[in-house]
Amino acid sequence: MSLRYYEDGVRMKKYARWVAIAFVIFYLLSSPRAAAGVVNNAFSQLANAGEQVGTFVTSLGMLGSG
Repeated sequence: MSLRYYEDGVRMKKYARWVAIAFVIFYLLSSPRAAAGVVNNAFSQLANAGEQVGTFVTSLGMLGSG
């Protein structure tokens, strides 16, 4: 594989990243209520995942002490 193809791939990743950022900004500006719902749902899922990890770690501690 030549260096030119590698550089083109890196360039495409950079452009794809900027397009994704532009799409997120457009989505936030065009429908802020829906975007707020998505963000709220994402944070709820992260909180749920954290609680599940905490429950798992607590159960490991109970197994070791019992």
